Amino acid sequence: MPAYVTRRAPGSPALPTRRIISYADKMLAALDLEEAELSVLLTGDARIHELNRVHRGKDRPTDVLAFALEEADGTETGDAALPYRVLGDVVISLDTAARQAAKARHSLEQEVCFLLAHGLLHLVGYDHQTDAQEARMNQEAARLLAASGAPGSAEAAAKAPPAPSRAPRSKPRGASRVGAPRARLPEEGPAQGARKPPARGRKAC
Repeated sequence: MPAYVTRRAPGSPALPTRRIISYADKMLAALDLEEAELSVLLTGDARIHELNRVHRGKDRPTDVLAFALEEADGTETGDAALPYRVLGDVVISLDTAARQAAKARHSLEQEVCFLLAHGLLHLVGYDHQTDAQEARMNQEAARLLAASGAPGSAEAAAKAPPAPSRAPRSKPRGASRVGAPRARLPEEGPAQGARKPPARGRKAC
């Protein structure tokens, strides 16, 4: 099942959404989650600022947020009748990503791919509350980047460890430390992919 990518970022830097779909699909495959559904929103600082304020209580834009549709035990909080696993949403600010890319002296596409990998890992249970957790998450992000063939993936491949036996089942957290009570993330409109995902409640964690 392909990832669904929506762009709602007027005035933000250009980035082909179909390439992001391809990278996301390959990351899902690397996690043995080819049949899972993932939604990605490419937006600007204004929208992610609003989400960051509402769901994290932080009145500023950030680079990436993750909104999980699974509880800590792996049960879905969305439509239980769906015959596939629904991971949730990754929201990326193209404006913040562009600034970070310029500072790191690499492309916007490379920065967005890193943020995508980071957000996706939060949706499947990775976190970075401790040094050990952060090290494991960074290693797995490098592995996903290498598997995706994204810009900078050759460097990531040199750092990528063997694939873990399975993703951890700890409670998913927001990619930029979303820790607010679960609440609905409004639908952002049709996404690019094979089909429009079914309407359902998004829950932030």
